[in-house]
Amino acid sequence: MALSATIYKADLGVADIDRGYYGQHNLTIACHPSETTARMMLRVLAFACHADPDLKFGRGVSADDEPDLWLVQPDGRISLWVELGQPDERDLRKASARADQVWLYTYGGRSVDPWWKKMQSAAAKLDNLTIVNIPSETMAALDGLTARTMKLDCTILEGSIQLSDGQQQLELKPEFLQRSN
Repeated sequence: MALSATIYKADLGVADIDRGYYGQHNLTIACHPSETTARMMLRVLAFACHADPDLKFGRGVSADDEPDLWLVQPDGRISLWVELGQPDERDLRKASARADQVWLYTYGGRSVDPWWKKMQSAAAKLDNLTIVNIPSETMAALDGLTARTMKLDCTILEGSIQLSDGQQQLELKPEFLQRSN
């Protein structure tokens, strides 16, 4: 018998002062059995960083043709494609061809350096690709915010991100490996 996803709920308040975006989002997040809660929380953080009323979660880790998050315009154009992890060059090229902007959030501690060394020249050719590395300590702190029902507030100001559940507050400054042109 196949394991089913675990459902989490998040009431996410976003104050992105840098973009002038303020919104409240009631999220239902399916955590696939093969996905860690830290990775799921990174999806929530990425949602907060790109919050928009039309931003949607993809079908998850088992869907190769969809990103972790995406923003599809009414005409079908994909304006934003957000991936997590360390995809191969082919997947990054495909995403860059399909979307106006591609954001990749890498994580994995020491495994990021060899991946980036291998990918750097290929990634540099993709001018709509931004890559942000999330350190292991931040992933652990994100995991510490996990609850089946969450009330989270995210404030983004001058590139700094604060995520709080009312008890704990996580502050991070994104580590950009590459910024889109």
